[in-house]
Amino acid sequence: MKGVPVLGWAAIVCAALAAIILIAFLVRRPPLTRGTKLWLLLGIGVFPLGASLTGNVAGFEASTERAFCSSCHVMEPWIRDVSDPQSTSLAAMHSRNKWFGHNSCYTCHADYGMFGTVVTKANGMKHVYHYFTHYRTMPVEQAKQLIHIYEPYPNRNCLQCHSTTLPGYAEVPEHQSLGDDARSGKISCASAGCHGAPHNVKDVAP
Repeated sequence: MKGVPVLGWAAIVCAALAAIILIAFLVRRPPLTRGTKLWLLLGIGVFPLGASLTGNVAGFEASTERAFCSSCHVMEPWIRDVSDPQSTSLAAMHSRNKWFGHNSCYTCHADYGMFGTVVTKANGMKHVYHYFTHYRTMPVEQAKQLIHIYEPYPNRNCLQCHSTTLPGYAEVPEHQSLGDDARSGKISCASAGCHGAPHNVKDVAP
């Protein structure tokens, strides 16, 4: 199983050990000695709990990867844009960053508040709901016209990496005049007149 992460293997091993112990108990029906109870504790409690914990963490990590986002066919225009080495869109340029490019969808769209991970995953479940109730059988070109972000893109996500304090930032005339408004969120970094739309999906071929 190529590509299975370490935690994924840990979950598989824990589940397999639990299954072996329980099947062996059901087949052999040994007396409930202290040793048998210890094995049952491992088979019913420890190993299933280990499989659950490592499996959930592995699933969480997998859902932060760009490949996970591309598993929904309606995301193809966005994925093709960010994967295009010739694209000059903000999303594509950030996705070429070697530090987080393979996780660029999650990195840029995650809510960085105190409960950011929980909020992001809750919205992810909302995406799953909308996909199976609206978009699963929808042609990509139609979906491309309907899919939109829940709310204006927050500048705080940009400011996680862009401090706005380096000398080069202050040398840009627009930053000098609009810097405070950008930092406060009054004007969006991804608005027309600033850096523009992050994604270039309109020109992406189906």
